[in-house]
Amino acid sequence: MKKAAMFVTDGFEEIEAVGTFAILRRGGVQVDVYSLLDDDATGRFGLTCTNLKRFSQFDGAQYDALVLPGGPEYKAMEASAEVQRHIRAFWDAGKLVCAICAAPTILGHAGYLKGKNYTCFTTMNEDFGGVYHAQYAVRDGHLITGRSAAATVDFAFLVLEALEGPEKAEEIKQQIYYEA
Repeated sequence: MKKAAMFVTDGFEEIEAVGTFAILRRGGVQVDVYSLLDDDATGRFGLTCTNLKRFSQFDGAQYDALVLPGGPEYKAMEASAEVQRHIRAFWDAGKLVCAICAAPTILGHAGYLKGKNYTCFTTMNEDFGGVYHAQYAVRDGHLITGRSAAATVDFAFLVLEALEGPEKAEEIKQQIYYEA
């Protein structure tokens, strides 16, 4: 079974976190959500998630993918040296690094988007040295980016396809009547 880790803290974008979690779980991926607070985390619209894994106990060696939802939380994640260290470890190991909405800017500011095809929340796009695409989800090797909250389903299916293959992604799309 493939495993994905998701990092959240107060202010996460609920639809990006919960929607991605649900599609990956439907596809048979184990998803563990880690709170930077080592406790519950409350999204930007007041949804509190409980029983989250403690970020201080995160072991990236156990996971095939790292997922970073957006929302105002991206600033706290970007400022965290530990988050940056874990992103670097996933990147250097060639594991999937997946970020949506505001979160790709974390990757852009750290230089991971140089020479890459990517997307992010349109008004947050800077000159990250790559090629910005105005579409919902973009994959370039082991990098997957999503544009906005509205892109959550496309983003999640791209992550699922990368982890479990196109057949599994198509099977889950059929189950939920998703039509691209």
